[in-house]
Amino acid sequence: MAGAETRKAQNPGCLGLENPGIEANAGGSTDVGDISPSEWPNRVKHEGDCKLRVLVTGGAGYIGSHVCKALAAAGMEPVTLDNLSQGTADAVKWGRLILGDIADAGLVAESLRQSGAEAVMHFAGSTSVAESVLDPVAYYRNNVCGTLGLLDAMRQTGVQRIVFSSTSAVYGGSPPLPIPEEAPTAPINPYGRSKLMVEEILADEAAAHGLTYVALRYFNAAGADPEGETGDQRKTATHLIPMALKAAAGETKCLEIFGDDYPTPDGTCIRDYIHVSDLAQGHLLALDHLIRGGSSAVLNLGAGRGVSVLEAIASIERVIGRKVLCVRRPRRPGDAPALYADPSAARRLLGFSTRLSDMDTIVNTAWRFYRKARDF
Repeated sequence: MAGAETRKAQNPGCLGLENPGIEANAGGSTDVGDISPSEWPNRVKHEGDCKLRVLVTGGAGYIGSHVCKALAAAGMEPVTLDNLSQGTADAVKWGRLILGDIADAGLVAESLRQSGAEAVMHFAGSTSVAESVLDPVAYYRNNVCGTLGLLDAMRQTGVQRIVFSSTSAVYGGSPPLPIPEEAPTAPINPYGRSKLMVEEILADEAAAHGLTYVALRYFNAAGADPEGETGDQRKTATHLIPMALKAAAGETKCLEIFGDDYPTPDGTCIRDYIHVSDLAQGHLLALDHLIRGGSSAVLNLGAGRGVSVLEAIASIERVIGRKVLCVRRPRRPGDAPALYADPSAARRLLGFSTRLSDMDTIVNTAWRFYRKARDF
């Protein structure tokens, strides 16, 4: 936009990396009772007198709230913009909450100006594959049109750095395994298509106006904050682990398994589960990359291994000591047989690694937060 000036970071060297080196126990899982955010590996730390402010769209949601905690722990100031359609105000414990929608470019621009934000982390959007098949227009409106409003506001205010929450669903139904970023993008559902459209819009905006971005194609976020301060509070549970915990606790009658005839070893879908705190760490590393002048990138974030639905259920039953009553249903439209990441590019470019993403640790932290949230 004419007259807009690029906002510079107050001190491009105000972020640094450290490697405390958390050790996994002999069983491959991490003793989450002893972990604090200051011990997360490859943690981005704030240094010096600057106070980097980051506008976090969807910061009241599941992943966004974990990232806000990580930003605050690293000495930065998150400012959450959320319409609370899926998130909760209670989850905004780090920084302040601005109630509003990203499609409102005027509100977003004012939020950027008033907060002094120098970068954006963009989580706001709709995320259910099944729901996107039933109501595709709503997904394109929210995920694509909403992002257009956000980018318009960023251009108005000269904010030129954004970390975008993309998805492995951009790869489609039959990618090579493990999936590299170079795999063909051929999404098989509106959710994946909407996220791929945003990636393409970011590339166009970068070419036209100098935006720099990292689009993180992450796989299945799971688990909860090891310290129990935030977790999955989504109003509608559509993902395997929270739905399985509800069934195990008797909150729902059963867990529905959609499809047991896929071309996988046990016939159920295979997915890559990454702990949400590891995912948050990846976002901070992506931001550090941009602040240091790194070029735009599209990267996978995942654990790099696949777990089937039945294997995940077995882990849940073992960790929490309860049975999960399951009912098998036909396949759902839009579900791919297997998706798991090749995360080597993020490891090379960002120094990304996972420390909490074994299934037992994921289930343990998720179950602890579930019980805490319900006084169970």
